[in-house]
Amino acid sequence: MIPAFAVGRAQLLLYTIFRLKQRGAIPDLPVFLNSPMAINTTEIYHRYRALHRLTPEECRGMHEVAKMVRTVEESRALSHLRYPAVIVSASGMATGGRVLHHLKALAPDRRNTIVLVGYQAGGTRGARILAGERSIRIFGDDVTINAEVVSLQGMSAHADARQIVDWLRTAPRPPRSLYLTHGEPGPADALRRRIEAELGWTAGIPVLGQSVMIEP
Repeated sequence: MIPAFAVGRAQLLLYTIFRLKQRGAIPDLPVFLNSPMAINTTEIYHRYRALHRLTPEECRGMHEVAKMVRTVEESRALSHLRYPAVIVSASGMATGGRVLHHLKALAPDRRNTIVLVGYQAGGTRGARILAGERSIRIFGDDVTINAEVVSLQGMSAHADARQIVDWLRTAPRPPRSLYLTHGEPGPADALRRRIEAELGWTAGIPVLGQSVMIEP
C-alpha cells in the first residue's frame, strides 16, 4: 500500500514499478492505481508522451503497468484482496482520499506493508505513521498499525541543500534578502546558514504573522 501524491509522484512510482518488473527485480504482482486525479494525470502523460523524455515504450509501460481503479465499487474491493498486490492511492500524506479506506482495512494486518514515498508534514497521518505511532484515527475509529512501515527517502521530488545553493548561484545578482518559507525549522535554519556562508547573502526564516515589505 503506497500513499502517493496524485500528480507527479504517482506517475514516477508507476514508471519505477514498470522498470523493476522489466528487469525482473520484483515479482510480476498486480498493481492498482486508485485515485481519480492520478488516473487522469497518468493518461495526460501518456497522451502527450512526445513532450517529455520518456520513450514511447517507457510511457506505455508506465500507463499499462497498473489497473486503473475508477469506480467506488472497485475501490472497496481492493480492501478485500486475497492475493499479494500493490495499491497506489492518494493522498501522499494520508490526509484524505481513497487511501484512508485502504489504511483502515489493511494497516492492522502485519502481513501488509505501508510504503511512504515523500515528505510527511508534521501533524499528518503519514508523519505519525512514519514516527512509529501504533494507532491512527481514521473516520472516527482508532486503527491499529501492525503493518510494516517503509520510507523511501530517495523518492522525494524536492531539491536537496546542495542543489538549492547551486540554483541560487545562477541568479544574475544577489537579492537584498532571501526568505526560506518551506521546510522544518531545523533543516531550514541549516540551509539559511549554508546560504549565508557559501553565497554571502542575507537569509532569514519568517515566523508566523511576520510581515515583510517588498520594494521594487
